[in-house]
Amino acid sequence: MVTEADFFDAFSDETRRRILALLAQEGELCVCELHYALDMPQPKVSRHLSVLRDTGMLSMRRDGTWIYYQLAPEMPEWGKAVFAALQGVWQSDAARQLDNQRLLTMDNRPARCCAS
Repeated sequence: MVTEADFFDAFSDETRRRILALLAQEGELCVCELHYALDMPQPKVSRHLSVLRDTGMLSMRRDGTWIYYQLAPEMPEWGKAVFAALQGVWQSDAARQLDNQRLLTMDNRPARCCAS
């Protein structure tokens, strides 16, 4: 269960907010897509994903060798409201736009055969 303290502690980090913004927009991404879009080393992205997963903000699914992350469907309503309120901010932010642009230019993105 996502607690208020864990939610906002996780939100206090810029990298985690960038990850959450991408997931809020795309619905589901694998680690390779996130590390490419964020232009960060994969271990750093994985560490941030672990923090977000531990707070209950993310869920994951495995498809063969790929692990996909998405915002947790069990997110409390107040958490969903925070994400909804930030959509406009994230869409107009230059750093988020650059993350989105990098993601769109990624070659060989994994195909999703079983998206939930």
